[in-house]
Amino acid sequence: MEELVDPMTRGDPESPLRWTCKSTRRLATELATQGYSVSHPVVANLLREQGYSLQSNRKTKEGTNHPDRNAQFEYINRRVKRQLRARQAAISVDTKKKELVGDFKNAGRQWRPKGQPEKVRVHDFMDKTLGKAIPYGVYDLGRNMGWVSVGVDHDTAAFAVQTIRRWWQEMGRKAYPQARSLLIIADSGGSNGARVRLWKWELQKLANQTGLAIAVSHLPPGTSKWNKIEHRLFSFITQNWRGQPLLTHATIVNLIGSTHTSTGLRVRCILDRRKYPNKVTVSDDQMAAINLVQDKFHGDWNYTIKPQKR
Repeated sequence: MEELVDPMTRGDPESPLRWTCKSTRRLATELATQGYSVSHPVVANLLREQGYSLQSNRKTKEGTNHPDRNAQFEYINRRVKRQLRARQAAISVDTKKKELVGDFKNAGRQWRPKGQPEKVRVHDFMDKTLGKAIPYGVYDLGRNMGWVSVGVDHDTAAFAVQTIRRWWQEMGRKAYPQARSLLIIADSGGSNGARVRLWKWELQKLANQTGLAIAVSHLPPGTSKWNKIEHRLFSFITQNWRGQPLLTHATIVNLIGSTHTSTGLRVRCILDRRKYPNKVTVSDDQMAAINLVQDKFHGDWNYTIKPQKR
């Protein structure tokens, strides 16, 4: 039995369990073909005696570490501290997981009358009428406040920057009336990726509109789960709607907007029904016109986009 479940031998192409689930019943059946008469409860007891237990996958592999990974985190930390000491705005941004809208299963449990669980669809196929929800968030690192725009079209850089623009217009400008700059902490990939041309082009428009020098620092590749917005905003949103089917866009907006914590987190949320087409091309000439200044340390990850002179 140990040979059947040993991690070093389970990939043997001759093993009948190579591509099957190693349940106790299946193990008992396989042992029977080898001449052993054993029940599945006995198999379970033997596995426990040999130090085995039921375990799920655990997300721990982050890929190859970049040699400057730690140095970039320290650089970001210093940059945020300087920004906040100067009473300037510093935010963390990202897209939360896209959600299907409708009576679909949502992970987690909620209190209901005994024997009356919420009934949802068996299959998770998108309802073409209701579509999907794309929550893009802005987390204010200095004030513990969140803003989320729920999009209905595509997760593009234009949508990301429009969300930042709405946050600035509705919350940021009032909170930082003397602001001359805005620091954005973002992942290295996705709609706000370090190599996305449209991200930088749209930020240039935002800098021109607001008069702010927009500084950006990207987290090293493979470290998106360390983005502050993940565990200071998105995690609480997930807790707030656990076990609750996301029936409509209005439901999603209300659940996000009602998220708060005892430590003071408050969130504002709006629905953004605008269209954000995919595959928008930014030309070489447009890129050359962006008033972008790279930092001395990893200018590909750290840079500032200043308003263009008119």
